[in-house]
Amino acid sequence: MLKLRLKRIGRKRQPSYRLVVMTAETRRNGRAIEEVGYYSPITKESHFEAEKITRWLKNGAQPTETVTNLLKKAKIIES
Repeated sequence: MLKLRLKRIGRKRQPSYRLVVMTAETRRNGRAIEEVGYYSPITKESHFEAEKITRWLKNGAQPTETVTNLLKKAKIIES
């Protein structure tokens, strides 16, 4: 099963995340199939590639709860 989830990068106490497509069995910071965006909780900056995300969702990738909330806020998916 494919998942859209966050991969943590950044230093201690300065998190930033990449939005990636991975299999459900892969570790949190393991090898991603594709990177489709990023999110920084400190600066609230985010950038998502909407075309790639919708393509993966149509192919059956399931977003995590946090990713779903971020995508709703960015108006990529409907409520």
